[in-house]
Amino acid sequence: MHRRAVAVLVAVGLTALSGCGGIEEETAKLPDMKGKGLQSAQDQAREAGFDRLSSHDALGRGRLQAMDRNWKVCGQTPKPGTHATKTKVRFATVKLDEKCPAKDGALQETRSTLPDFVGKSVRAVRQSLDSSTSISVNDASGEDRLVIVESNWKVCRQKPKAGTDFDGQPVSLDAVKFGERC
Repeated sequence: MHRRAVAVLVAVGLTALSGCGGIEEETAKLPDMKGKGLQSAQDQAREAGFDRLSSHDALGRGRLQAMDRNWKVCGQTPKPGTHATKTKVRFATVKLDEKCPAKDGALQETRSTLPDFVGKSVRAVRQSLDSSTSISVNDASGEDRLVIVESNWKVCRQKPKAGTDFDGQPVSLDAVKFGERC
């Protein structure tokens, strides 16, 4: 009898919570974070009730936001407004002394067609390709330098070319340091 009484109480409680057909999701208002420091934006998003947060380099260089206070927010997904608190909030960022780009430069994961990698960082290209992809990187300056900090190098040329069907073939990149001419 005791188990049955508990089951009835649980059923009544769930029915009361469900309203018309399901348990309601908790929602909160996500503020507009554009122009704020990344650390402040993250703190304010958490205070509003959102805890699934991520950030990326809006310039497409694939740099890590290790010191959040050194980065500012250029844009966010989703847009400001009321959302389920379990929604993932993504911040597009640049370093404090950089200008926000007109368009978010983050590369998406490469699927079946190679995107245009020219102007993107070697690190961002590597992040967009499947981890099993063979990638070779060459110094396009002719100085035969080693490419060590890949987020400091931009792609000048790529093989296969952008738009090529991609099915795991090796990718070759010619790159120079940001600030240098291809």
